[in-house]
Amino acid sequence: MKFENTGIEKTQIDLNRLTYIMEQHGMVLAGQWDYERVTYDRKFELKEGVYYLRVSGFAVQGDVGADDAVIELMTPLLGKHYYPHGVEYGDDEYYPESLVKTCEKLLADIKAESVHYV
Repeated sequence: MKFENTGIEKTQIDLNRLTYIMEQHGMVLAGQWDYERVTYDRKFELKEGVYYLRVSGFAVQGDVGADDAVIELMTPLLGKHYYPHGVEYGDDEYYPESLVKTCEKLLADIKAESVHYV
């Protein structure tokens, strides 16, 4: 599921500031980066299954590996995890309404903090 028109898409922000903001909202970078891209995830374990909110971005300037980059964020995604195959992001998946609302609030909070550091 794509969260379009959140205002996060195309936001450009310093990598270190972005990581700080994301961590404040339970979004984890972990090992999901390379020298040009980053992916922040938040895991939700519900009775309906395991879901992941994912916010990805790419370096428009600098180097992620050197912790010196400006990141442009992409459209956030919500996916359901299927063991052992991975996460499916399709619109035909079931996403509990309460989870969707939680993710929308989380993304709005992240946007509000990110806009001050663009």
